[in-house]
Amino acid sequence: MTETTEVKLSPQVKNALLALIVGGIAAILDSTMVTLAIHTLAVKLHSTTGTIQWVTTGFLLAMAVAIPVTGWAERRWGGKRVWMAALVVFVLASVLCAVSWNDISLIGFRVLQGFGAGLIFPLMQTLAVRAAGGHVSSRLMAAVSLPIALGPILGPVIGGVVLNWLSWRWLFLINVPVIAVGLLLARRFLPADRPESPAGRVRLDWIGLVLLAPGLAGILLGLSQLSEDGGIGHAGVLAPLLAGVALLAAFVVWALGPAERRPVVDIRLLRLRSLGSASAVLFTAGAAMYAGMFLLPLYYQQLRGESVLDAGLLLIPQGVGALASRFVVGKLVDGFGARAVTIAGFLLAALATVPFALAGAGTSLWWLGAVLLVRGLGIGAVLIPPMSVAYQDIRPAGIPHATMNTRIAQQVGASFGTAIVAVALQSLLGHGATGAFRDAFWWAIGITVAAVLPTVALPAGKPADH
Repeated sequence: MTETTEVKLSPQVKNALLALIVGGIAAILDSTMVTLAIHTLAVKLHSTTGTIQWVTTGFLLAMAVAIPVTGWAERRWGGKRVWMAALVVFVLASVLCAVSWNDISLIGFRVLQGFGAGLIFPLMQTLAVRAAGGHVSSRLMAAVSLPIALGPILGPVIGGVVLNWLSWRWLFLINVPVIAVGLLLARRFLPADRPESPAGRVRLDWIGLVLLAPGLAGILLGLSQLSEDGGIGHAGVLAPLLAGVALLAAFVVWALGPAERRPVVDIRLLRLRSLGSASAVLFTAGAAMYAGMFLLPLYYQQLRGESVLDAGLLLIPQGVGALASRFVVGKLVDGFGARAVTIAGFLLAALATVPFALAGAGTSLWWLGAVLLVRGLGIGAVLIPPMSVAYQDIRPAGIPHATMNTRIAQQVGASFGTAIVAVALQSLLGHGATGAFRDAFWWAIGITVAAVLPTVALPAGKPADH
């Protein structure tokens, strides 16, 4: 079993974390930067917004397909090799995106880029736990989750700077030097590992993959289009959503069959209270985090009339808050336990979102900046405790499966939260932008408060108690 004691990170673990963070930050920032460029890309590539939207949708779906493959790939080739291969795939796809000649080529290259990112995100977490020898602490999770927390916050800032002064192609080219450094650090600092067994003996669960990957893609595709005209009854929403749910249900039946099947993602581990409760909390955390991150840039741009760059800069206080939480959350978990800290984080984030539900076109930007700082503290605090708890009862062989379970939960939760507030905003815009944003923020607040419910299932004790 992994341990959850708050041990001091050794220099070797710190070096491995540095390699993982530098290698993964480009993928995380890129996934949020491009969202700002949809209008610019549509104009520059002589396309429509509906078509260019697939630049982000295709990336998201490719990520969903890649996540279930990571556990098998690590067993077959070793985590370090797969990590470096994923970085190479991502950076090559980034260069191809930068030289795209039309909308179709860009969408295709973004799909390849999304597949690389889908390998990077879960591997970053798995390899961090492995580097620490299974000693999972809130300090370790605070470090490895830093890019995940800051990506949606700093991405719009960097994207705004690029779009304001440089060509859109630099949204992808800036990944090249970052990934190059990440590859050098990974080669030097990531501990060498060997495949679990000779390559020929590690078989991929093709049936499980064929059920799970398109199932996740269908659910995410349906949720991403939920705000379109027609809502849940629209064929473009209902068909992929129902197909995705059916495939996911079929995967659950398959994965709960005989143990010798070795499913691509071992969902039996969700029976463990630690992983099951942590996955549920990470689902709601993803929903709460991305619901707000969807609304905030739109509020500044559409209601306040700010430019893309200014909207990104106005979100900096939230990033500062999320960063600051990394320095205190470990000690708070030590003192009060994962459950109490997570509940407090959700409630703080919800409370700090209320001023946006009451704000109008003339509300002080200084006041909203102060509120965002507090919101960042809350959002930053809700990810680390459940991620630390998730590995509490997991044996070494189950670490990749625990990571995939938590990553899938967070990814689907993010799409779910975004879809809800997007539908709320879209349906209310006809009654005035100010009222629409106020009501949409109330929905985001409701999602954040509701996120407290699965938190009560987290173990209440302090790390030292386990």
